[in-house]
Amino acid sequence: MKMKNKIGLFVSIVLILSVVLGACATEPTVEIVAEPTQVSPTAVPTEEPEPAPIVLEDDLGFEVVLDEPAQAIISISPSLTEILFGIGAGGRLIGRDSNSMYPEAALEAADLGGMWDGIPVEEILAMEPDLVLAGEIFSAEAIAELRDLGLNVYWQANPDDFEGLYENIRDIAVLTGTEDLADELIASLSARVAALEEKLAAVDETPLVFYELDASEPANPWTTGGGTFISYVINKAKGRNLGDSLESEWVQISSEELVAQDPDVILLSDALYGETPESVAERPGWGEIKAVVEGDVYPFDPFILSVPGPRLVEGFEQVAAILHPEIVE
Repeated sequence: MKMKNKIGLFVSIVLILSVVLGACATEPTVEIVAEPTQVSPTAVPTEEPEPAPIVLEDDLGFEVVLDEPAQAIISISPSLTEILFGIGAGGRLIGRDSNSMYPEAALEAADLGGMWDGIPVEEILAMEPDLVLAGEIFSAEAIAELRDLGLNVYWQANPDDFEGLYENIRDIAVLTGTEDLADELIASLSARVAALEEKLAAVDETPLVFYELDASEPANPWTTGGGTFISYVINKAKGRNLGDSLESEWVQISSEELVAQDPDVILLSDALYGETPESVAERPGWGEIKAVVEGDVYPFDPFILSVPGPRLVEGFEQVAAILHPEIVE
């Protein structure tokens, strides 16, 4: 074959291969179909509903209304001060009566005095509290005076029993918005009460108990009668409150009557004011009383049992331990 023909053949083969390879390398055209765009619905702004006000009727039948849980609180009763701290709202206490000394953190609030000469209205107004808590010691007239000045006052009666105590705790928790913490406190207190009740169930002996509130007149000391929370606790601890036989809830008794009743146990809630088992024994006629003869006269912290707050359960435990040491550790 001539050289010219060979070159022509070679060129033809190259051209054919180029066409074939080019055809193989070319991808078929694919029609691209656009996917529909997802359009999110436009959010319509909505206003958050305002929280409903807190409305609670106190034990005088007056409705207390708060726009929100109280943040600046004045307590002029020790039991209510103790409840505040028990339900986690103690940090909101801005003022207190002088007897509100428990827990120790309460002392950080302004001391408004002992209230013996009346409620310090001007001082309370100047502090601009959201809420004033007052106990049974204050008359309805005194509370009305505070309300007439524009103060939000919640008046609470003393409880008659532990269920009443729990209800008092729940009510204060509503005003402070701490209901969950109140439920925890009540569960703890009720468990302690139930445990002690179980221990006392087998006790048959019920000693006669004289609970001395005040002996500023030693011949006619003050005690607690029936229907009070102190009487309830003494009787629940498997004792018999001597004052139940008297005519009033808070009453004086003569030395002659006391000697005649001859209590088995004497509890001195006025021990903080200097009364001792020895001073009791020196009172005319008291040396004959069984409790004095047998050494069953006990100093007793008045703030444990005389203040109807959460520590009332501790008072129950302490009284039971005195009356029935063989049962209660």
